[in-house]
Amino acid sequence: MALFLAWCQGRFLPMGMSVNTPVTQVMAGLLIGAGIILILAAVLEFYRAKTTVIPHQTPSHLITTGVYSRTRNPIYLGDALILTGLIVRFDAVPSLVLVPAFVWWIERHFIVPEEDRMRSQFRVEFARYEQKVRRWL
Repeated sequence: MALFLAWCQGRFLPMGMSVNTPVTQVMAGLLIGAGIILILAAVLEFYRAKTTVIPHQTPSHLITTGVYSRTRNPIYLGDALILTGLIVRFDAVPSLVLVPAFVWWIERHFIVPEEDRMRSQFRVEFARYEQKVRRWL
């Protein structure tokens, strides 16, 4: 929904806040590319651990390697990077306020329930992991 709103704002309501330059387009591409790479690296870790990547299911293994050694939520971080990059690409500067709104929504509806399931499934192991690795960065 945030992506659609940003596209509409950039296309139909530019508000005279254009930042459309070659430099910003490169930045947009880098953000989008970084997000895609982060998501693919995270999915690869799920594949290696032979566990589910589906958000509302409890995985059979706690993944703490690869990108998960740097952030507990690389897929959601990748989503936020892609959203930010596309907003810049759409030249929809006012829509950048959607990024923190998206992060808040993801935390509330996905991350907190996932972490609660992980706490009950992996207790001590997750407690150590949670102390060592930040939720985002």
